[in-house]
Amino acid sequence: MMAAVRDTTCTPALGYLAWVTDTQLDLSQARGALHDARSNTAQFARLVEQDLNALQLLTGNAQRLELGQPAADIGTVLRLAGVPASLPSETLLRRPDIVAAEHEIRAANGRIAAARAAFFPRIVLTATAGTASADLSGLFSGGSGAWSFLPRLDLPIFDFGNRQANLDLARVQRDARIAQYEYAIQTAFREVADALTARAHYVEQLQAQVDLVQEAQRTHELSVRRYETGVDSFLQVLDAQRTLFNAQKALLASRLQQQLNIVQLYRALGGGWSEKSDGQTGSH
Repeated sequence: MMAAVRDTTCTPALGYLAWVTDTQLDLSQARGALHDARSNTAQFARLVEQDLNALQLLTGNAQRLELGQPAADIGTVLRLAGVPASLPSETLLRRPDIVAAEHEIRAANGRIAAARAAFFPRIVLTATAGTASADLSGLFSGGSGAWSFLPRLDLPIFDFGNRQANLDLARVQRDARIAQYEYAIQTAFREVADALTARAHYVEQLQAQVDLVQEAQRTHELSVRRYETGVDSFLQVLDAQRTLFNAQKALLASRLQQQLNIVQLYRALGGGWSEKSDGQTGSH
């Protein structure tokens, strides 16, 4: 009988203690989420300041650069110039490494037109929507991704005649320049193929991340409603907030990678493209 009376008396106290413990746990979890957000905010603010300083140094602008207004929708993607379809491979002839290799051949009295005809594939780089063309993908076929274009070695690129006292040395130098030129061409086509392939996958990845953020936002809103009506504790709200925050960070990271991929593609193409290919000038 005494045990029953003691249990009845302690039950309200135990309930109050449990309520206080749950409240303190919710408060501690909320403070932890706040500190995590503060840490991330400080980190990204530091990165922004460093990037602004780098841009200021790059542009030589003595005035303080200011950021524009951020996009209202986190899923909004910066629209850069689209990659046109049927982009000719001659665009790559403007790349600095290929230009340098051709200057080496010119310095040895080589014929650039013959070198291009022998080693440079004249194909279409892009298909519709800026994706890699079948011709470009075919250059790295065979499963291993190795370069499959066979140069025309029968074309005379160098004509030393009797002008070289040491013909053997001239041939060694010629072969070295040709090898350098061939490697520069293979590197150019490989970088363009990789950038175009990654570009297509980033579009799919970004859309998936946008959908994930939207679902996380709905989950967070529902968890808040359930907490306000007393169905769930605030712990569920914190979990939903954490999930939404991580999804938003992942979306921003995907957007950054997509923009970096576009920059890589521009660089791989030698700085973009124009209506008239610059690769048809300066050959002899």
